[in-house]
Amino acid sequence: MFPFSFGPCRAWAACHLRPALPLAPLLLITPAWAQSPAVEGRLDAVVVTATRSPTRLEQSLADVTMIDRRQIEQATGHTLAELLGQQSGVQSWSNGGAGKSSSVSIRGLEARHTLLLIDGVRYGSATTGTPAWENIPLDSIERIEIVRGPMSGLYGSDAVGGVVQVFTRGGAPGLRFDASGMAGSERSSQLGSGLRFGHGAFDGAAQIGHSETRGFSATNSKLAAGNFNPDDDGFRQSQGTARLGWRFAEGWRAEANALASNGVNRFDDGPAADSRAALRSRVFGLQVSGAVLAGWCSALRVSRSTDEYDTLATASASSTLGTIATVQRQSSWENTLATPIGTALLLAERLEQQVSRPGAAFAVSERTINGIAAGLDGQAGRHAWQASLRRDRNSKFGGQTTGSLGYGFDLAPAWRAGASYGTSFVAPSFNQLYFPNFGNPDLQPEEGRQSEISLRHAADGRQLRLAYFVNRIRGFITPGLKPGNVDARIDGWSLSYEARLAQWTLAASGDHVDPRNDGGNANVGKQLPRRAKNSLKLMADGSFGAWRAGGTLVAFSDRYDNAANTIRVPGFGRLDLRADWSLSREWTLGLRLNNVADKTYETVYGFNQPGREGFVTVRYSGV
Repeated sequence: MFPFSFGPCRAWAACHLRPALPLAPLLLITPAWAQSPAVEGRLDAVVVTATRSPTRLEQSLADVTMIDRRQIEQATGHTLAELLGQQSGVQSWSNGGAGKSSSVSIRGLEARHTLLLIDGVRYGSATTGTPAWENIPLDSIERIEIVRGPMSGLYGSDAVGGVVQVFTRGGAPGLRFDASGMAGSERSSQLGSGLRFGHGAFDGAAQIGHSETRGFSATNSKLAAGNFNPDDDGFRQSQGTARLGWRFAEGWRAEANALASNGVNRFDDGPAADSRAALRSRVFGLQVSGAVLAGWCSALRVSRSTDEYDTLATASASSTLGTIATVQRQSSWENTLATPIGTALLLAERLEQQVSRPGAAFAVSERTINGIAAGLDGQAGRHAWQASLRRDRNSKFGGQTTGSLGYGFDLAPAWRAGASYGTSFVAPSFNQLYFPNFGNPDLQPEEGRQSEISLRHAADGRQLRLAYFVNRIRGFITPGLKPGNVDARIDGWSLSYEARLAQWTLAASGDHVDPRNDGGNANVGKQLPRRAKNSLKLMADGSFGAWRAGGTLVAFSDRYDNAANTIRVPGFGRLDLRADWSLSREWTLGLRLNNVADKTYETVYGFNQPGREGFVTVRYSGV
């Protein structure tokens, strides 16, 4: 049997294990090569992020979205953050175009409340508290999983709004080669190629690519403090990924994965210089997993991720040349067991974070978090349940306990009602605590509580989901200079629909969030910055012989760019169109027209977003 590529318990499927007892949930595992872009069954896909073990998407109690390779290829001209922002319950904003600082918010929560995993490895900056979304290239990604709701009970700090997990390109049976080339507006270009193989006990993949764009001015004249510069702010990036798997014994597998991405970004912080910075992202993981006994899968993992921001030139007298870096080392031991009441998870892990900056060092430059967690995921008859409990000990803040409990009841064969409650915890970033003349060393961690009720209908390739959620965060950390702890609440609802009807794939969502300061300073009752209260997203794609065509429409209401709600950013709508022509089995021609109406809009006050752009892509996929 060909090796599998779904998270820590890949060996579960490779060993043909089945739950030993009738009430344990069925674990339906699909080989990686079967999850190709040609497969139209996203609603029937297998996901791992919501429970840290393989679960059918349609059976998950959590609100989960899976973005497959075809959807990723449709996003030509967009960044990873923009692609995520087209999904239900997710918003993104950025300081300009490609390569510029970007943020992702789930259900109206802070950008630092979204945890990013790359092939199971935690990635991000411990200084800013957010990942460098702008330096993760789409071309290296096979699929993406988005889990909405508090996930601290399984993943610890930062997973307040949810988790985004990116999976890089994996192995395939035999030997397969692919390549692509793109040219488009703003002198944009991209070249990429990859090799995937699988033979005997070994499988693997390697992907390389380079992209660049002349770009446009990231800023406009509304930007304060003299930072506006009308020059073009381009971006270039080189990246590579690799995965190698070895089935060294019956039911046992070793796997290594690596990602390296180097970018050079031009930005605006005044007219006196061509300001630019180098972005460097590194992710490496090594895992051994297998079946210890029937019904018991165990996995050991060690990983390391690095995020570096190196200022090469700046027009700002207050900025310092040099590198701000975060290194995260993580080790974990994860066990999944079949029990009479479901699949149990037992986890122990250790995370070490180290940061550095040019000039004077941080007052504290490292911390350690040791955690243990337990989870349970099961179903019997019309009932389904999911629970987690986690205890972390932070070297700065001591012990923290988080958890969640979810329940689903099948009202009818296609209808499920659900309810859940969860708690979360976020430690302040090193910048918020220790950055000179900016941080506040007396900051305390945020503690959150979230409840949700939902109703879902899933049948015949269609899914409809309605959810209402309430978040309360005690000790919410205010943005900007000298941050403090206040209270915040984020209430909202989300309605989403996805269907496969004849030759059409359709998706639609409407979201309303009310993120507010709930007390603790003068901005009580004000809307939290940079999040739109209302959003609408529509997507349609149809297959017509050798052609596939479609479009995406997104619309967002107004937002504010400051905590006092005195700086308003108008709402906007944007339409993107696309078409693919299969010239042959191996060759595809892709056409993209983004922002068809050439809408002028901002997601951050004073920072421009792309106007109308066109792209032509040629892809080759050999067998």
